[in-house]
Amino acid sequence: MGIAHAAGAPPDLAASAERKFRYLDQNAQREHPDPRPIELTEAEVNAYLASGKVRLPAGVESLRLAGTPGVIAAHCRIDFDRVRAGRPSSSPLLQLFSGVHEVEVEAQAAGSNHQGRVHVNSLAIDGIEVPRFLLQLFVERFVTPRYPGVGLDSTFTLPDKIDEATVGQHELTVVQK
Repeated sequence: MGIAHAAGAPPDLAASAERKFRYLDQNAQREHPDPRPIELTEAEVNAYLASGKVRLPAGVESLRLAGTPGVIAAHCRIDFDRVRAGRPSSSPLLQLFSGVHEVEVEAQAAGSNHQGRVHVNSLAIDGIEVPRFLLQLFVERFVTPRYPGVGLDSTFTLPDKIDEATVGQHELTVVQK
């Protein structure tokens, strides 16, 4: 996994990712974007995330991603009390989602026909897998109200005229049309 930390993120990798994002944005402005594939490496994406240029949701810190064909694994630290801010829960089942914890998520991810799709396969808190029904309850109560359309199964329009997005071994390949 290409792990990058804010203090040690190689600036050339973050700058490389930023150049590619800028190119994708500029290419999308064209009537007929150049359809040549653009590859973003895991190391570039993690360096960019660690650079401080990405605003993560409240309570989410130290996000690192790893890609294998069709799957994205995310590792981060989450302060669940900040995620739940203003929305306390009286459900004893949801008490698992309190305090600060190391979280790992694995999801299938792909994009085609200008649509992105993400299916969360699993989530573990401090190495303990969370049952899907409990994760669904948490997402419905605290995530979806703040981020409509986001759930354990999400479909969304890809930005910048991206027609395809393919997660590969430690890389993401995007094609614009």
